[in-house]
Amino acid sequence: MRISARADYAVRAVLELAVRQGGEPVKAEAIAATQDIPHKFLEGILGDLRRAGLVESRRGGNGGYMLARDPAEITVADVIRGVDGPIVSVRGVRPTGLTYAGSAEPLLPLWIALRANVRRILEGVTIADIATGKLPEPVQELAAEPAAWENP
Repeated sequence: MRISARADYAVRAVLELAVRQGGEPVKAEAIAATQDIPHKFLEGILGDLRRAGLVESRRGGNGGYMLARDPAEITVADVIRGVDGPIVSVRGVRPTGLTYAGSAEPLLPLWIALRANVRRILEGVTIADIATGKLPEPVQELAAEPAAWENP
């Protein structure tokens, strides 16, 4: 699985909005500067997040962006889906839409299992978890495994 730059930037932008949450909208320029995200690219990402119902925008001098929901209600999976669509796909197709024949038949349950595990992690971590630095125990356990840090 590959996390796109778009998804990485989106999670970072939503996280920035979560830590600055205080009722006042945050300008895209401020998010871009703080998170080192190209401003034009961020504007497109924020538009996708707005259409996904994750952020709201206000116009005007005091305008900007803010979260549309509590950070504890927004998962990393929500953010990735908001900008990239399905979390796991094979050749752009959801695994449940695939069929294989012959010796390749066992691939389908493999792709389904991969999707289930990725979803378990990304749907189990909220923006609030990251903002507070309190990742769920299963995520901490996986990240603590030495093999997780190796580059095979």
